[in-house]
Amino acid sequence: MDGQIDWLQALLRRDRLVLVAGLVTIIVMAWVWLLAGAGMEMSAIQMTAMAGMDGWLMQPAVWTAAYAALIFAMWWVMMVAMMLPSAAPMLLLFARINRKDKAASGSLVPTFLFTGGYLLVWGAFSLVATALQWGLESARLLSPMLVAANHWLGAAILIAAGVWQLTPLKAMCLGHCRTPLGFLVGHWRAGSLGAVRMGLEHGVYCLGCCWFLMALLFFGGVMNLYWIVGLAVFVLFEKTVAFGHLLSRAVGIGLLIWGTTLLIQAT
Repeated sequence: MDGQIDWLQALLRRDRLVLVAGLVTIIVMAWVWLLAGAGMEMSAIQMTAMAGMDGWLMQPAVWTAAYAALIFAMWWVMMVAMMLPSAAPMLLLFARINRKDKAASGSLVPTFLFTGGYLLVWGAFSLVATALQWGLESARLLSPMLVAANHWLGAAILIAAGVWQLTPLKAMCLGHCRTPLGFLVGHWRAGSLGAVRMGLEHGVYCLGCCWFLMALLFFGGVMNLYWIVGLAVFVLFEKTVAFGHLLSRAVGIGLLIWGTTLLIQAT
């Protein structure tokens, strides 16, 4: 029994390694499930290979409660796969600060509670995205290939995302995401409930930073891997590289030009 306790204590002292391993496992599992199709009839690889084809050649989905639940799960897992890598610096710093105040055995639980609060925010976004997808498909504005069905909708999504990238609110949210230490110092709350609340608050800032970027999936294809991977990499760079603010604004201008071009073509 003493040997088992010693082994457990030694493991908990390596909480940073345990945290990194846990995050990597969650991210990998999310990407694997996404690549496999997230419960859909076709995998993301197959959907991506069909990009550019007439989306109406496929049979439209029949929305039931079970199908809506599946789409919600798809969106939430997709958000975990795309957003958790860029949140890793915040989570690791949060764990490090907790280690200074607590024994090693007590620093992991608050970190996972923080992570849970963060992911709950993206779960709420996924619920809204599911309802929006349902509405767009019902109005035939989204094809069965889960791509915007006309230039007007595509242009509107691009222009809206481009405008958002250039707003002060976007810059504020991005600033919080780019400065983990500043966020933690300014929003620190003790205890388990405090960890969850901090995770929720960071998730709200992250959502404010990226929600219109995620909406671009309705333009490029909800299950198009080029867009999914591209957006995930962009979000990671936007939050972590030294020129992230400039990159954010440059992409915003590019989206505006692209959307305006589509709008002109549609008239």
